[in-house]
Amino acid sequence: MKAGRVLETAVYAADLDAAEAFYRDVLGLELISRGGNRHVFFRAGDAVLLVFNPEETVIPPAPDQLPVPPHGAAGQGHLCFAASANEIDAWELRLTEAGVAIESRVEWPNGGRSIYFRDPAGNSLEFAEPRIWGV
Repeated sequence: MKAGRVLETAVYAADLDAAEAFYRDVLGLELISRGGNRHVFFRAGDAVLLVFNPEETVIPPAPDQLPVPPHGAAGQGHLCFAASANEIDAWELRLTEAGVAIESRVEWPNGGRSIYFRDPAGNSLEFAEPRIWGV
């Protein structure tokens, strides 16, 4: 047996209002749910993006809550969205128009390219052609 596709991934942001606005309004992700100041979840293609408040997710669940173990991360994480070459150009324009700085543009040695930028919490985000991984 081997693990299959990634179903969900998480980044951490203390300011969930800013994160929600960014991922919904700038990146256009569909909001699935918001759990107070603990988390906000989005649909990202056929996967789910979880944005957790790191101060809240380290708290063990109460006896009447789902038994999800405490977790969290400190510092900036990374998340990459798949995009075609044309989509990367369009995303760069959209991000720039939204006041989001493009931190880096990479032409990968094995083909494909990507752009890097930051969310309001400082997480490193990327749009990349899947072929950078041979996909």
